[in-house]
Amino acid sequence: MLETLSMNLAKAAMMAQSALAEAALFQADRPAALSPDPFHVGPAMTSVMSSLASRPEKLFQAQADLFSRYMDLWTGTARQAAGEPMPPAPADKRFKDPAWSDNPMFDMMRRSYLLTSDWMNGLIAGVEDVDPAVKQRAQFFTRLLTDAFSPSNFLASNPVALKALAETSGESLVKGMQNFAADLERGGGSLRISQADDGKFVVGENVATAPGQVVWRDDLFELIQYDAATETQHQIPLLIFPPWINKFYILDLQPTNSMIRWLSAQGFTVFVCSWVNPGLDKAGLGFDDYLEKGVYRAIDKTLEQTGADRLNAVGYCIGGTLLGAALAHMAAKGDPRVAAATFFAAQHDFAEAGDLLLFTDEHWIAEIERQMDAAGGVLPGAAMADTFNALRSNDLIWSFFISNYLLGKDPPAFDLLFWNADQTRMPKTLHLAYLRQMYGANALARGVFEIGGLTADLSKVAIPLYFQASREDHIAPMNSVYRSARLFGSPDVTFTLAGSGHIAGVINAPAARKYQHWTNPALPGTLAEWQAGAVEHPGSWWDHWAGWLHDRSGARIPARDPAKGPLPPLAPAPGLYVKVKS
Repeated sequence: MLETLSMNLAKAAMMAQSALAEAALFQADRPAALSPDPFHVGPAMTSVMSSLASRPEKLFQAQADLFSRYMDLWTGTARQAAGEPMPPAPADKRFKDPAWSDNPMFDMMRRSYLLTSDWMNGLIAGVEDVDPAVKQRAQFFTRLLTDAFSPSNFLASNPVALKALAETSGESLVKGMQNFAADLERGGGSLRISQADDGKFVVGENVATAPGQVVWRDDLFELIQYDAATETQHQIPLLIFPPWINKFYILDLQPTNSMIRWLSAQGFTVFVCSWVNPGLDKAGLGFDDYLEKGVYRAIDKTLEQTGADRLNAVGYCIGGTLLGAALAHMAAKGDPRVAAATFFAAQHDFAEAGDLLLFTDEHWIAEIERQMDAAGGVLPGAAMADTFNALRSNDLIWSFFISNYLLGKDPPAFDLLFWNADQTRMPKTLHLAYLRQMYGANALARGVFEIGGLTADLSKVAIPLYFQASREDHIAPMNSVYRSARLFGSPDVTFTLAGSGHIAGVINAPAARKYQHWTNPALPGTLAEWQAGAVEHPGSWWDHWAGWLHDRSGARIPARDPAKGPLPPLAPAPGLYVKVKS
């Protein structure tokens, strides 16, 4: 057994060395992916440290607090050695395995890490006399640093990984290095940690399987009309604009959680705009193109296909940002073709847009622009994925690092993670405008955003609106969405808050009976006031939204057949564009 272990350790070391050497060759002829300090962390930390240094009494108190905490830990450890129970450590799923608490050495290791990590993050959070944006940057990257140095991330200090190493005579580490080498190769020399088993899912076969037809295709999007699931449907069709940052089939992962299937079963004629995964020829596309050739053309074709004179629209995430700007543009022109609109996790006011604001200052935008230029004018899908992964590094980076490499496990067959890894590219012109105009200048909220030759004034939008936000959303924070809802001039605005986050809060089929949601017909000045008057309900918010939508979707008519409309079917759903890989 020891001989096998020794051989496997040597084999794993050689595999790691070989993989890193090949990665270096991959990178040799490429420009540096990032500058030494792309996020401008150095100046932020200098400001924070200078503030602490200017208040020695506060720094002394922090040091005393750290010493006191360690004294308590050492005292508790000594008592534990004498047979007395230790107070439970702070709950943290990284250390949920009993191996962390059963062994006194590893128990001490995790407790000291949690203690020091909490102290470091608290120290930065307590700084008061620096610019809030600078402090937010320092806090975010301190959290990234402390997350990275968790003992769970290292083989020698992870008892679960060491146990697997011993039980498999080193095979777990060999398998882990095989996974490591495969991920380096997949990333072309950059480490792209696998989050899901790509081989277990095929778009159109076991994900994105709702029946329907592509009824329009141009060089920007495919328009999909889904089959009716009822004998009658509402007269007013429903057109969904998903984000172009991801692919639309988050709305149609499995039959059991497919929002598209569920909406069809409620009697709605569902259309989805499936954006093209842009190549280099799309580098110059901007918001005007996505308005005129995207939103307006999708509206034109939906109405042509159904014979309706109006439709209801849905915008998810950045698709909702575009839809809001389009509604303002339509209001300025007196265009009445959208009867009512719904926004899922969509922001129009970016003043409180959370940690993503850290990735939108000019220092980082310059890095993004350099990456896009090197890629020929598009943002590679992996670059955006890296940003989102960094926002939840423990869940989306380190958990897979441990599982794939330290434990040697295969990535899970999980449809949501498969979708999350199925990234798209973004055109340079559009993406830079989004970062600078929305996040940087907050132009849409301030009423100075120019689109389609007009200034978008959200206060002129008077149609019924429904806003959904999620309580734990780290991409479109609930307060940011609430602020957005109050920008519109409509007298009929409904705001609903769901449990969970940016994805699970939105995609939560009623049959799952998960989470909860809150409703309040009023729209007071702040989210806190709204929450104070809100009523909590168990389960999904979808039924609440469906009731709102039924009331605004017109009379029932015989169900529509996508194959029998004026637009000839071009391909079965989910179409071609969604299958294009980055």
